[in-house]
Amino acid sequence: MIQTVHSIRDHALGLLHRLAWIGPLLVRLTLGVVFTVTGWGKLHSLDNVTNFFASLNIPAPGFQAAFVSSIEFAGGLLLIAGLGTRIVSALLIGVMTVAILTAKLPDLHGVVDLANTIELTYLVMFVWLVVSGAGAASLDHLIARRRGEGVANREAGRFTERS
Repeated sequence: MIQTVHSIRDHALGLLHRLAWIGPLLVRLTLGVVFTVTGWGKLHSLDNVTNFFASLNIPAPGFQAAFVSSIEFAGGLLLIAGLGTRIVSALLIGVMTVAILTAKLPDLHGVVDLANTIELTYLVMFVWLVVSGAGAASLDHLIARRRGEGVANREAGRFTERS
């Protein structure tokens, strides 16, 4: 009986290891679509974004509005492709941190309020992408394999990048 349970567990874990590429792909696609759409919208209403940034006392609001909108739009597209994922995610961590500190912080009354913000959820997802990388279903992974810059992850049965 115990042998059967161990066998089922081993098969399940083997299947999950083979499907490990799905998690980073879904996170990248979700974030990529969200940030491509919001960045595009901001790029097409820079006056409104500039005014909002000015109301938050963000320095150089015109420059910052164009900069943030461009990072969101281009970064979203790059996340969808899985190209430059760690760099893009690091930039978007900065965007989310500033959003939390300027637009959200005044309305937060504790950790629970912070935990209920979508910005914190995005920030945590970006941190995961910075640490873990884009995953096997990405251009980052393909480039790393072609350049021979990866190492075999024997326990997971998949290729992971070093970059």
